[in-house]
Amino acid sequence: MFHPGSALSAAWASVADVDGRARDWRPGWPCPVGPVLRIHKRGGGDPTYRIDGDRHWRGIRTPEGPTTLLVEPKARDGVVHAEAWGPGADWALAALPAMLGADDDVSGFDPDRHPLVAEAWRRYDHLRIGRTGLVMEALTPAVIEQKVTGQEAFAGFRMLVHRYGERAPGPGRELRLWVQPDAATIRRVPSWEWLRMHVDPARSRTLVTAARVADSLERTVGLPGEEVERRLTSLPGIGVWTAAEVRQRAHGDADAVSFGDYHVAKDVGWAVAGRAFDDGAHALGEAVE
Repeated sequence: MFHPGSALSAAWASVADVDGRARDWRPGWPCPVGPVLRIHKRGGGDPTYRIDGDRHWRGIRTPEGPTTLLVEPKARDGVVHAEAWGPGADWALAALPAMLGADDDVSGFDPDRHPLVAEAWRRYDHLRIGRTGLVMEALTPAVIEQKVTGQEAFAGFRMLVHRYGERAPGPGRELRLWVQPDAATIRRVPSWEWLRMHVDPARSRTLVTAARVADSLERTVGLPGEEVERRLTSLPGIGVWTAAEVRQRAHGDADAVSFGDYHVAKDVGWAVAGRAFDDGAHALGEAVE
């Protein structure tokens, strides 16, 4: 289980709030809040994520309970302002630096292996990979997205959250912000209800199986990437693509590549070689040699 460390506590400036809790965090680099957080938004109608200008609202199920989290960059002041409501408010605020990439160590990254990578790094060297520490939060939509179109996947996820999730606390209710269902609830969803949400038996069985061992999956945060992948892919229905989608978001693993994705290989191929690559890791690795 991920527990936000206290090493960054000195960077916090606490502000009392009657209805919730608020804190300002000063990152050591120009942290791009939107690009880092938007990876958690599942389509335009994601009920667990709202964007209002520069303000990002998330409905999160933390180990301490459901939470509404507001994150807003204050570039002029050099801080990221955050507010949280609900039982998991303290957990979410303490985890915010990791969510925004504070734990992403770029010291071993060598962008000079390919000129386009070097140019991209020159332009976006402030980008980091965040870590939520919440495995089921990333795994549930990833399984729903297996082998279907984005439109179908996002619709299925919305239905699952609306039917079996709960309203986010505090201002989240007025914002119509939701929190994903917990693992115990996912285990109890009847098979016919999955079909009504357009989630076929293969994917629903995978989700229910994962929900049965959710506590063990949550404990993979902090383990080496290879071990995380081994444990995730040991479950029926979870392959390297799904494992990578989870590792990217929950574990902040910058080395997790979504092999098998319909778009990633082709996009990388056209960018670095002027031709489409297939799904194979060999082609992608060859491109940076």
